[in-house]
Amino acid sequence: MLNERLRDRARDELFSHINRCGVLQASPEDQERWMNETMDYIGERYPDLTEGDLGELRGIGICFCKPALTRGGDNTL
Repeated sequence: MLNERLRDRARDELFSHINRCGVLQASPEDQERWMNETMDYIGERYPDLTEGDLGELRGIGICFCKPALTRGGDNTL
């Protein structure tokens, strides 16, 4: 239960960083670099999280950075 609460807090902090840092508009390469650095930071802030927890959070963060729909002429209804 404690680990679940830590994961939830770390996830919320990760989402907050994603929204505040403008990484959503960055190139995929810059997003990858940013995520690596941010996950190092999250790991330091939440040392009780396992490598598995951090890997899961990283995956969630990467998915959050990808748009559900791409913008452009191909997306017409």
